[in-house]
Amino acid sequence: MGSGISKIVKAPRERVYLALTDPAALTVWQAPGEMTALVHEFDLRVGGGYRMSLFYPSSEPEGRGKTSGREDRFTARFVELVPPEKVVQAINFDSADPAFAGEMTMTVSLETVRDGTEVTISFDGIPPGIRPEDNDAGTRMSLEKLARYVE
Repeated sequence: MGSGISKIVKAPRERVYLALTDPAALTVWQAPGEMTALVHEFDLRVGGGYRMSLFYPSSEPEGRGKTSGREDRFTARFVELVPPEKVVQAINFDSADPAFAGEMTMTVSLETVRDGTEVTISFDGIPPGIRPEDNDAGTRMSLEKLARYVE
C-alpha cells in the first residue's frame, strides 16, 4: 500500500464519511483546484460506485484532459464501505491513452483524533501517465476542499 497523504479536519468522522459517500459532496471537494465536477450516476453499495467527470477550467491550456481536451472521466467502484471508518474505491479512467489504463485503488481512512478526524488518502496502482507528484498535489488540494466542506 502506498503511503498516504493525511489532514486533520475539525469535524466528526460521521460527517466526513457522509462527504465521502454523497454525490453532491463529491462534486464539491473531489475536484482539485479550479476544476469542476459532475457525477453522472451513483450507487452507494459495495460493488456499486459512480461515474464522474472532472473538467479543467478555461484558464488551463486545452488538451490536458485524459478523456478529451478538458475532461477527465472515470468510473469508481466501491470495493469496501466501512462507516464511519473507511472507503475503498477502484478507479478506472475513460481514456484511449494506454498511459492512463489500468485500475487504481484509492483508500480513504478516517481516524478520530483530539481535534476532529484524521483523513488519510492513499493510492495503489497509479497509472504510469499520472506523475506521482501531480497526484499528491491534487490529493492535497482535494483534502483542503474536503476540510472546508465538512468544517
